[in-house]
Amino acid sequence: MIKKILVSIDGSKTAQKALEYTLDLAKQTGSSIILLSVIDKSPFYGEPIIPSKSTPTHLLENLEDYLQQTADAYLTKAEELCASKRVESRKIVQAGHPVEEIIKAAKASKVDLIVLGSHGKSALGAVLLGSVTIGVMHMEKKIPVLVVRR
Repeated sequence: MIKKILVSIDGSKTAQKALEYTLDLAKQTGSSIILLSVIDKSPFYGEPIIPSKSTPTHLLENLEDYLQQTADAYLTKAEELCASKRVESRKIVQAGHPVEEIIKAAKASKVDLIVLGSHGKSALGAVLLGSVTIGVMHMEKKIPVLVVRR
């Protein structure tokens, strides 16, 4: 029986479609939803050497703070949608490699199902660019993964 569902939110239309599907499923099963947003740290190589105010463009905030605020905004919007549909939800923001963080959050939250949106990349595109959905499907062996296509 499905009691808890984790859905990954990244602000894309595909993630929105996955959330809507998850909401319908949660309503039917009486499940709660874990809303997860992962800040992909793979593009970063350690701590910034130059303070953001010293950069040529005089950034007002560093990139990681901006990404955190963006993830929070996506999750707050998703949480409001859950509340409007009367589905219990909890939001989590993690930083790291998306595949690993999704699996780690799913296990820590003891979910019964992981729902991910798929952008529908070709096999070659997924290999060259990487695919979070494919990674989760192949690395997670115990928790079922539901893929919602764009």
